Formats: sequence, C-alpha cells, structure tokens
Amino acid sequence: MCDKISVCLTVGNEENNIRRCLNSLKWANEIVVVDSFSKDRTFEICKEYTERVYQHEWLGYVGQKELIKKMAVHPWIIFIDADEEVSDKLREQIQNEFKSGNNRNYVGYEFPRKVFFFGTWITHGEWWPDIKMRLFRKDKGVCTGQEPHDHVIVSGPVKRLSGCLHHYTYDDIADQINTLNRFSNIAAASLRKEGRRFSLIDLMFRPFFRFIKGYIFKHGFLDGYRGFIIAVMSSIGVFYKYAKLWELTISKPKEKPGSPQPQTEASPERAGKSAAESPK
Repeated sequence: MCDKISVCLTVGNEENNIRRCLNSLKWANEIVVVDSFSKDRTFEICKEYTERVYQHEWLGYVGQKELIKKMAVHPWIIFIDADEEVSDKLREQIQNEFKSGNNRNYVGYEFPRKVFFFGTWITHGEWWPDIKMRLFRKDKGVCTGQEPHDHVIVSGPVKRLSGCLHHYTYDDIADQINTLNRFSNIAAASLRKEGRRFSLIDLMFRPFFRFIKGYIFKHGFLDGYRGFIIAVMSSIGVFYKYAKLWELTISKPKEKPGSPQPQTEASPERAGKSAAESPK
C-alpha cells in the first residue's frame, strides 16, 4: 500500500480562488482546511469538498500552518495556498512517486511555482523558477520563517519534481499594491520585533538592487511590460518595508499604558493568499 497524503489549506476570504484550488486536490487522501473566519463564502465552498473544515483565529502565516499540520491524519503533508493550483503534471508525478514507493527514499519534495500574471505565465525574473518545498513527511518537517514568509525545513533527503504548482497571484495592479502594503507592514513589524535597527543604507540601496536583480540579472526584461512591472513593484515593496521600519523606530506608542497593542503581524484578510514577490 502506498503512503497517504493530507492536503492542508489555511484560508481566509478566498471565495474567488478556493474552488479552483480544491478541484486540483480531489486526488488527495484527505483535505484539511483551517479558515480564519472568512466574511465571504470561503467556508461554505470548502465544506462542499471536505468535512474537515475548521475555523480558528489567525495566528500568522507560520503559526497557522503549524496548527493545521497537527490536524493532519496521514504521514505525508502538502501545503497549498488558496490562490494556487496543482498542475496535472505535478499531480501525476506525485502519484507516480507514491504508487511506486519511491517516496520512501525521501522526506520531502520540492517543485517550481509558476505565476499567472495579467493573462500569461511568467518565465523569467525573480518569479521563475520559484522553488517551493511543500510536500513532506509530517514527522520530518517543521514550518518556520520570518512573517510573512513561511517555509518548511525537513531533516533528510529531498527530491525536486519538474511539475509546476500554478499560482494565480493578483487580480489587478491595485490588488498587487494592497498586498505589498499589507505584507510590508508584517515584515517591518517582524524586523522590529527581532530588534533590527533602521539603516538609511537599507532604505536607499536595497530597493535599487532588488530591481536590478530581478530585471537584469534574472532576465525579467524578457517578460516584457509585465517583467518591468514586476521588478518595479518588487523594489517598491522593499522600500515600503524599510520605510515602515523607520516609522516604527521613531514612532511613540499612542495607546495608554496597559492598552492592547495592534496585531500588525497577524492579518486575517486574504489569509490564504501568498505573494509571488514580497519585500525581502
């Protein structure tokens, strides 16, 4: 008998994406969903595909995945975001690995994530190949990272598959800007929490080098106008992050002593959405 796989989704306000995602996961042995109290029909749509749908307050990108990981029944886990989709090729490769028993030689699988951006697939720049380690043995992997960037670390051999995880990232430019704004809030707060000090050098030069890296060194220019927009937006996200770190550094708390602090690192809005690029 081949080992079984639990698909784990942490979602929030994703009714426009979640059905496409779930349709690509019907082959899995189990689908577990943790919804952060969506205000749209995300919860109801998920119930059409699996009985294992729960609601829990948003714990952050890392915390929410560690929570759902403990809920999975089967020994193998695959993390998927609501705006992603397992391609047919990736599904076939995963199924072949498990049917043949070859998966027992590894503790995890990584694969590229391909982004669909304004009507076409992006194949250059920082968005490609965006290698993700998402399929792993539950007892050999841990979800970690600096908010809002979660990633899985495993102890043991990992195999890379060529099949893609499809990523339908932004609805429009406004959605991209809103995501950068939200993620840069979280990233700046994480840096501040870790004791990172603001540096004018970071603010001045990191955005510029981020643009050069994506557009020139990684050939983002080959994606035409889209590649230029992606590189510019990516650099702007970096600028946002360090400008907001400066803001947090000079700002004085407005709350009275003993009053609750704003939860900047935990944003339940579009909790199932992952950024194709975010401020690093």
